[in-house]
Amino acid sequence: MKSSEPSGNIGTSPGDDVIPSGAGTSADGQRTMGERIPTNLRLLRIIDVVANAGEPLSPSQINTHLGLPKPSIHRLCQTLLDEGYLARDADPRKLRLSRQVRLMATRILGASHVHIARHQMLMQIAEELRETVNFVVPEEAGMRYVDRVEADWPLRVQLPVGTNVPFHCTASGKCFLASMTPKSLRRFLGALPLKPLTAHTLTDHESLLAHLKQVRRGGVATDRGEFIDHMNAVAVPVTGPEGQFIGAIAAHGPASRLTEERFEEISAVLLDSAVKVAEQML
Repeated sequence: MKSSEPSGNIGTSPGDDVIPSGAGTSADGQRTMGERIPTNLRLLRIIDVVANAGEPLSPSQINTHLGLPKPSIHRLCQTLLDEGYLARDADPRKLRLSRQVRLMATRILGASHVHIARHQMLMQIAEELRETVNFVVPEEAGMRYVDRVEADWPLRVQLPVGTNVPFHCTASGKCFLASMTPKSLRRFLGALPLKPLTAHTLTDHESLLAHLKQVRRGGVATDRGEFIDHMNAVAVPVTGPEGQFIGAIAAHGPASRLTEERFEEISAVLLDSAVKVAEQML
């Protein structure tokens, strides 16, 4: 089933799929320019390049990593657009991963033993902190709760698995925003409505950018009643081997119990757990 995201033509032109000779491997084991790439792997390699970049790329930028003939890279990118695996960015010359690919990645990471191991870790965190703990990933509608362990208190904040929450005023959303390059972040925030949900929500772009710099430096994001009145939260990113953002582990609870004085204690537990979760997932 094809994606509803617009594709459009990216300038395909006739050409064969001959790949330049001169294969080699770089010191870090990556394919070097001109290495022969089997035809059935080229689409996957394009998705891999865009995913590793962490920002939208043009076909020419993608091809700097692959060394394919120009007609081939345009034709293959067009195929991925048509089939819904790539989507156009706000800059129509550049391509990004589509929602279809991100959902597929989430399903893969949530499969079988990986999901079980991650859930067991969330259970341990929730037991230690005695607060609700979530594993959260980004998608178009906001940060999505894909796994959750509830605290055992009668007073809890009800945000079940499958819930989407905003990027700009949640701890997990700030982890995701802070993972972006400055250029990508400014472009993203330019299209993001900073809706005030409480009196504490940051609704000014420059104030939010300054706040996200602190999140990036410290590696921990907090929500001090910015999403829901009288609810606090702490989150840390789960990252891949090259530092790419995978998701966030977040703990939240009523501000009367999850006080700001506990932020440091909670951060230490979450940071240690994020490393273990990443090891299980990758």
